[in-house]
Amino acid sequence: MPILNKDMTLCISLAARPSNIGTRFHNYLYDQLGLNYVYKAFAPADLAQAIAGVRGLPIRGAAVSMPYKEDVIALVDRMDPSARAIDSVNTIVNDDGVLTAYNTDYLAIARLLRDHSVPASHSVLLRGSGGMAKAVAAALRDAGFSDVTVVARNEGTGRALADLYDFSWQAEPGTSTADLLINVTPLGMAGTDESVQSFTDDAVAAAKVVFDVVALPAETPLIAAARKAEKQVITGAEVIAIQAEEQFVLYTGVRPTPEQVRAASEFSRA
Repeated sequence: MPILNKDMTLCISLAARPSNIGTRFHNYLYDQLGLNYVYKAFAPADLAQAIAGVRGLPIRGAAVSMPYKEDVIALVDRMDPSARAIDSVNTIVNDDGVLTAYNTDYLAIARLLRDHSVPASHSVLLRGSGGMAKAVAAALRDAGFSDVTVVARNEGTGRALADLYDFSWQAEPGTSTADLLINVTPLGMAGTDESVQSFTDDAVAAAKVVFDVVALPAETPLIAAARKAEKQVITGAEVIAIQAEEQFVLYTGVRPTPEQVRAASEFSRA
């Protein structure tokens, strides 16, 4: 990485519980590609002030994670179609003080469903109703999935998400089962909820594919249970690598090779 200098371009991430994954991913690629950039993660005390800082410093780009993906909409100037379609933001690009919001989560989910050859005929339990859940629900809908149940304690957001895509809603997983289980909640994430398995062993046993969007750790209790049951798994590590690659391109205008992305992803989790 270049020595810090006045011409260096700064990119950041904003999350309630930031990790080093994005920081290591982006900085690794800056170094490999000889770019005069640096990336830093933040946990903002005030989101509006943080976005004002992005605009005023100026910071080239900001990744946006839970729980800010919807709240940040009111603070940007433009919404790219990828973000407008699902009213959720995970990436902000600053062009001379004009902030444009994107959503690369949707692209990552759509690609993973396709690359893992998950049949659209599968029934789905989608646990969560926040910004990332919107990206997942939209990708499911656009891939042809129709038998989808949104599982969310918050009836207002849960029903709203389900109704938006003509899916069904229920408050808790209970004894429900499905071919495809998708966790889009913090359950299993490093920190307070890291020991919590988001779906029961019975639900895992009945499933064909288990997908946990939680990126840290990649081996969540849900993924560990799915591997033990010899189920097909899709991990949050895969999600974050693809969405980070798309962010990298938006920030720098440079497309790394698949080999470089793979190496950066491995480095980010080392």
